[in-house]
Amino acid sequence: MSETLTQAAETLNAKMDGGFDGSAKFDITGMGTIMLDQSGARVADEEAEVTMTADAETFQSIIEGEMNPTTAFMSGKLTIDGDMGTAMKLASAMA
Repeated sequence: MSETLTQAAETLNAKMDGGFDGSAKFDITGMGTIMLDQSGARVADEEAEVTMTADAETFQSIIEGEMNPTTAFMSGKLTIDGDMGTAMKLASAMA
Protein backbone atom coordinates (compact mmCIF):
# COMPACT_ATOMS: atom_id res chain seq x y z
CA MET A 1 0.00 0.00 0.00
CA SER A 2 1.37 3.37 -1.00
CA GLU A 3 2.14 5.87 1.75
CA THR A 4 0.98 8.57 -0.66
CA LEU A 5 -2.45 6.95 -0.98
CA THR A 6 -2.73 6.51 2.79
CA GLN A 7 -1.93 10.19 3.35
CA ALA A 8 -4.42 11.19 0.64
CA ALA A 9 -7.17 9.13 2.33
CA GLU A 10 -6.39 10.84 5.66
CA THR A 11 -6.56 14.25 3.98
CA LEU A 12 -9.92 13.39 2.41
CA ASN A 13 -11.30 12.17 5.74
CA ALA A 14 -10.32 15.45 7.42
CA LYS A 15 -11.73 17.50 4.55
CA MET A 16 -15.08 15.74 4.19
CA ASP A 17 -15.87 15.08 7.86
CA GLY A 18 -18.57 12.49 7.07
CA GLY A 19 -20.46 14.76 4.69
CA PHE A 20 -20.79 12.31 1.78
CA ASP A 21 -23.54 9.68 1.59
CA GLY A 22 -22.74 8.04 -1.75
CA SER A 23 -19.94 5.76 -2.90
CA ALA A 24 -17.11 6.92 -5.11
CA LYS A 25 -13.68 5.75 -6.15
CA PHE A 26 -10.65 7.81 -7.09
CA ASP A 27 -8.43 5.88 -9.50
CA ILE A 28 -5.02 7.53 -9.42
CA THR A 29 -3.22 6.46 -12.58
CA GLY A 30 -0.29 4.16 -11.82
CA MET A 31 -0.77 4.39 -8.04
CA GLY A 32 -4.00 2.73 -6.95
CA THR A 33 -7.48 3.60 -5.74
CA ILE A 34 -9.16 5.34 -2.84
CA MET A 35 -12.76 4.54 -1.88
CA LEU A 36 -15.06 7.18 -0.43
CA ASP A 37 -18.43 6.50 1.20
CA GLN A 38 -20.39 7.32 4.35
CA SER A 39 -17.66 5.52 6.36
CA GLY A 40 -15.00 7.88 5.01
CA ALA A 41 -12.01 7.48 2.71
CA ARG A 42 -9.73 4.44 2.63
CA VAL A 43 -7.24 2.81 0.31
CA ALA A 44 -9.34 0.11 -1.39
CA ASP A 45 -10.69 -0.98 -4.77
CA GLU A 46 -14.41 -1.77 -4.45
CA GLU A 47 -17.57 -1.23 -6.47
CA ALA A 48 -18.73 2.39 -6.44
CA GLU A 49 -21.50 4.53 -7.91
CA VAL A 50 -18.89 6.62 -9.69
CA THR A 51 -15.20 6.22 -10.57
CA MET A 52 -13.07 9.29 -11.12
CA THR A 53 -9.72 8.83 -12.80
CA ALA A 54 -6.85 11.32 -12.78
CA ASP A 55 -3.06 11.38 -12.67
CA ALA A 56 -1.34 11.87 -9.33
CA GLU A 57 -0.65 15.57 -9.91
CA THR A 58 -4.28 16.38 -10.76
CA PHE A 59 -5.57 14.30 -7.84
CA GLN A 60 -3.21 16.06 -5.42
CA SER A 61 -4.32 19.48 -6.71
CA ILE A 62 -7.98 18.52 -6.21
CA ILE A 63 -7.63 17.25 -2.64
CA GLU A 64 -5.47 20.22 -1.64
CA GLY A 65 -8.12 22.60 -2.97
CA GLU A 66 -5.86 24.08 -5.64
CA MET A 67 -8.03 22.74 -8.48
CA ASN A 68 -11.79 22.55 -8.62
CA PRO A 69 -12.98 19.02 -9.58
CA THR A 70 -15.41 20.48 -12.12
CA THR A 71 -12.58 22.44 -13.75
CA ALA A 72 -10.43 19.31 -13.84
CA PHE A 73 -13.27 17.42 -15.53
CA MET A 74 -14.01 20.16 -18.05
CA SER A 75 -10.32 20.43 -18.98
CA GLY A 76 -10.01 16.66 -19.49
CA LYS A 77 -7.68 16.11 -16.54
CA LEU A 78 -10.34 14.11 -14.65
CA THR A 79 -12.56 11.46 -16.22
CA ILE A 80 -15.80 10.34 -14.63
CA ASP A 81 -17.41 6.94 -15.19
CA GLY A 82 -20.77 6.34 -13.54
CA ASP A 83 -23.31 8.52 -11.76
CA MET A 84 -22.57 12.17 -12.44
CA GLY A 85 -24.91 13.23 -9.61
CA THR A 86 -22.79 11.32 -7.09
CA ALA A 87 -19.67 12.98 -8.50
CA MET A 88 -21.28 16.39 -7.98
CA LYS A 89 -22.25 15.51 -4.38
CA LEU A 90 -18.65 14.51 -3.72
CA ALA A 91 -17.34 17.76 -5.21
CA SER A 92 -19.66 19.69 -2.87
CA ALA A 93 -18.56 17.63 0.15
CA MET A 94 -14.91 18.35 -0.66
CA ALA A 95 -15.42 22.11 -0.99
